[in-house]
Amino acid sequence: MAENTNLAYNEQNEGIAIDYEKGVKNPLLINRRYVGRRERIGYLLNDVSGSFNIDKYKDRFIYDIVLLDFDFLAIFGLFSGLWDVLNDTFIGVIVDRTRTRWGKFKPYILLGKIPLTLIGLWYWFMPVLFSDTAANYAPKLIFYAIFTVICETAGTFTAIAGTGFMSTITPDPLERTSLITMAKLFSGLVGEKLPELAFGLLLDLVNNQVLQWNRTNLFIGFGIFTAVVGCAMSFYFICVTKERVSQSIEKPSVIQGLKAILNNRPILLYTLSEFLAGFAVSKSRINYYIDVLGSATYQTIVGIPASPISTISYAFIAPLRKKLSTKAIWILEDVWTDACWMMVFGIGSIGGMKKGLYKKKWVMLPLMAVEEMLEMCVYGLRNVIPDEILNEAMDYCEWKNGYRAEAMTGVARDLVKKLQGIAMGSIQNFIMKRIGYVQGLSIGTQADSTKWWIFAMGTGIPVITGALGIIPKFFHNLNGKKRDQMYHELFARREAMRNAVENAKDAEEVERLAKAQINKEYY
Repeated sequence: MAENTNLAYNEQNEGIAIDYEKGVKNPLLINRRYVGRRERIGYLLNDVSGSFNIDKYKDRFIYDIVLLDFDFLAIFGLFSGLWDVLNDTFIGVIVDRTRTRWGKFKPYILLGKIPLTLIGLWYWFMPVLFSDTAANYAPKLIFYAIFTVICETAGTFTAIAGTGFMSTITPDPLERTSLITMAKLFSGLVGEKLPELAFGLLLDLVNNQVLQWNRTNLFIGFGIFTAVVGCAMSFYFICVTKERVSQSIEKPSVIQGLKAILNNRPILLYTLSEFLAGFAVSKSRINYYIDVLGSATYQTIVGIPASPISTISYAFIAPLRKKLSTKAIWILEDVWTDACWMMVFGIGSIGGMKKGLYKKKWVMLPLMAVEEMLEMCVYGLRNVIPDEILNEAMDYCEWKNGYRAEAMTGVARDLVKKLQGIAMGSIQNFIMKRIGYVQGLSIGTQADSTKWWIFAMGTGIPVITGALGIIPKFFHNLNGKKRDQMYHELFARREAMRNAVENAKDAEEVERLAKAQINKEYY
């Protein structure tokens, strides 16, 4: 590894690194723009596509439209989760060892995006295929099980490749952060959740018989529309974007992939934080708005005052970066959000299950609006900082080992989450039955005790049961001079390797340079 130098990124100087000991600018770290206009537009559209859906209502679709038994969902969740963990492992190895003229990740996304979307459309046709059938109707359960396994396996390729792809479209960390911030801000301004909001309003009108529409057809129509449009936006991004962070010519072995995980402290801490936070017992708050307060549209209403704050919150990132480290900002967002929801839980629980304030619209709607406004103050931090930490962790792997292992690293991180998710998903489905939730009932007619548990699992219980997730964040140390040194050396290595390969006389010399890169002998 190159000798340590006292370098720092000077973001006030347009990303030009300065050696403070010598007082000179380092030309290797000039903040060059790699991503062109078409790719930037694609990047924005791809970010919008991630939330251009009605996934918030999928639970209600399965519980009340398709009607799948809670016990079956809990038991099948164990099986599908185990299969998910198994296929992640070998798919991660395949992706990391891929080298093509189009890149390492792009072929999997291009070949999988459209077929996966077409297959996924059958999910929304289940109420038509199995209309008027019981929750434990065997053919329906079998179809759902087979369909889920197929989609999960195909989706793993595109998901693993997609995560790695996002970290390679630019080698410049400042440009990458700028892209993330710009995309999140754009998504909020153009109404990324517009389908979700429109669907909630129409579902309320149908539930209250203001519109004489078929509720099943409403789900099917919105589900298909959002899936197709979301796929089109994402597919455009993949078609116009390039991978620009070069991979080592020699393909990393499985052992090297495992090494890249074990010695990557940022990833280990991030994964541990997610693991501990993953013990949170929760259900979507949309269930509270529908089953307790009586309308999904209330969630839209209470979010209106907070909408401009969420946009403004992106302006807080730069000033906070001057005052606080990445670690401090990461912790701040967590503590602030948890405190907001504990306030709602505490006030709503006054009066107990039967007479609690959580059932009073005149109390809860203003309270939820205040919570949304307070929480949105850190919305920009929540959307940018975690992505930035993960991308930096991929660069850290290259810096420490001489090669990148995005797929295997992502698999390892997801492996822990998925093993835990298997258990927690089943537990939460069992809980829904044990708290007395009755599938298919009219809105607002669940028992009082059931309503309180729905409220609690959307507010305070997730905070309490997932509180340990904050602890690993205190040990994150890829900040300041260490981060600056990492990027200085990475830029130097990449430039040297590119020049060496371009000047190599034959394939044997290229292979020797590749091995030298892996062993760090070249540097």
